[in-house]
Amino acid sequence: MTSTTSRPTSSPTHHLSPERMARAQRDQAAKMLGELSHECLLRPEPLPATDGPPRWRVSGDDPAVAWEFTARRLPLDHWSVAPGSVRRTVDGDDRPVDAQQLVLDLRTTLGISATVLPTYLEEIASTLAGRAWKLRPEAPTAAELADADFQTIEAAMTEGHPCFVANNGRIGFGVDDYLDYAPEVGPRVRLEWVAVRAEHAVYAAEPGLIDQRTLLAEQLDPDELDAFEKVLRERGLDPDGYLLVPVHPWQWRNKLAITFAPQVATQDLVHLGTGRHAMQPQQSLRTFFDVDEPGRHYVKTALSVLNMGFMRGLSAAYMEVTPAINTWVDELVTGDPTLQDVGFSVLREVAAVGYRHPIHDQHATSPYQKMLAALWRESPVHRVGEDEGLATMAALLHVDADGRSLAAELVARSGLPADEWVRRYLRAYLTPVLHCFYAHELVFMPHGENVILVLRDHVPVRAIMKDIGEEVGLFDTARELPEPVRRIQGEFPVERQVLAIASDVLDCYLRFLAARLDEAGTLPAEEFWAVVAGSVADYQAAHPDLAERFALHDLFAPTFERMCMNRLQLRDNQQMVDLTDPDSAVMLADVLPNPLSAHRPRTR
Repeated sequence: MTSTTSRPTSSPTHHLSPERMARAQRDQAAKMLGELSHECLLRPEPLPATDGPPRWRVSGDDPAVAWEFTARRLPLDHWSVAPGSVRRTVDGDDRPVDAQQLVLDLRTTLGISATVLPTYLEEIASTLAGRAWKLRPEAPTAAELADADFQTIEAAMTEGHPCFVANNGRIGFGVDDYLDYAPEVGPRVRLEWVAVRAEHAVYAAEPGLIDQRTLLAEQLDPDELDAFEKVLRERGLDPDGYLLVPVHPWQWRNKLAITFAPQVATQDLVHLGTGRHAMQPQQSLRTFFDVDEPGRHYVKTALSVLNMGFMRGLSAAYMEVTPAINTWVDELVTGDPTLQDVGFSVLREVAAVGYRHPIHDQHATSPYQKMLAALWRESPVHRVGEDEGLATMAALLHVDADGRSLAAELVARSGLPADEWVRRYLRAYLTPVLHCFYAHELVFMPHGENVILVLRDHVPVRAIMKDIGEEVGLFDTARELPEPVRRIQGEFPVERQVLAIASDVLDCYLRFLAARLDEAGTLPAEEFWAVVAGSVADYQAAHPDLAERFALHDLFAPTFERMCMNRLQLRDNQQMVDLTDPDSAVMLADVLPNPLSAHRPRTR
């Protein structure tokens, strides 16, 4: 059984009120207009100047339809759209603001196919439902979150990936599933456990955990593991012939018990029961934090739910090499003096298990091969001192229901000048990301959900990177690596490698933080980017031995290529990119003016 702490006792759709949905529609439409304009899918025309902020118009595919809004254009071509200013008109008459209708009004302009359109509209509807829930009156304020604990902050996040406009699709969840498992509801979930025949499975771990029973003895209560093995013995099965896999409850009920029915019948897969510990789902939806024993590992599970361009499964093939990749990256990070000087670390995925389906493994790669797998990732709670706290980096982009920025609240509480607060944050986050790229050709997916910040006195002092096995990449294809680690090496054009910083960090994350602090009146965006430029220049000055790399991948160039995330999802929202082909993740539009360029350090 699944228990929750936040599930309402009233109707499961109580949050879908007309008032909340109207607010959600405006917020969602504003984000869509801003991000689709940023990606040059929309090209708003300026309306005649007034005394207020600039006003813009986007014409629909039908010229009788228009969307008008107020927006300021900030550096990096960021469109800061005021939700309350958005209007939809038909022949000049006001019509309701409707985010799904916005897609329909512009379907030709957006280039969305008839195949993609229905599911994309469903993803928008689901994202709207999530927005309506997040607008609940009891949601914590930015002021309350500034002093909140790690998991309270995790559950309070409202935005998800900031670039994507359909970022809470979760196709497959019903309303009860939403209330039971959505991260923003803050539920307490007890995972299901199954045993799979070892001959059809893979288990991999770092040294010391090669025997799965050693791992499970640390991560389960002693009598809990005994009880699971007793289920096998009572069926006349030898526990030594099985591997144990934690399973998302939704996955067991909706997929494994049905799609794997023949394997259940032959006892290749045996349901063992429900775990005892209360787990809290993280923003990534399929990863769980142990709230009963916070020092125990996170558990990441397979989840056959379509969310933001992918079915969120886990493959046995990836699980087989995940611990080795994590060990290699961790050894690189811990052995680098620059990374250690700024306190950078990674959360190792120390063990992983995956099931190779005897039928589906006989055909081409598909989501059916990614339905039953899990990994164990270190908890960060051991990495903080008594005067320190943890927070997802997504918190820096969080704005509460009253429009107050959490980042601005942290700056105010710190007592530091805003530019100094940003400078210290960048030393914790940007400096190690730069160093991994320039010194080692190692790149992460360093968006807000994948980084945990250590804060002291409301100031970020260290960064912890997670989701290593699936997200890390190495551009150095000539480097000799252990066989299991070679998967992270990938061919990528040299001239585009800088996008790992320019796009993934500057455009897809810092652009939004600059806007949040500007909108809050905390730090003008132009000054924010001057601080970023100064941080890059300081790093480069400290590493003259990397001068050739800095010139090859110039972060002070006048422009850089504009990567377009929503274009990928609009092209194919079932599988946004082919993970074996890095070029499939590249869709470009007009070049972006680089706000760092004006601050290029003088040549000495």
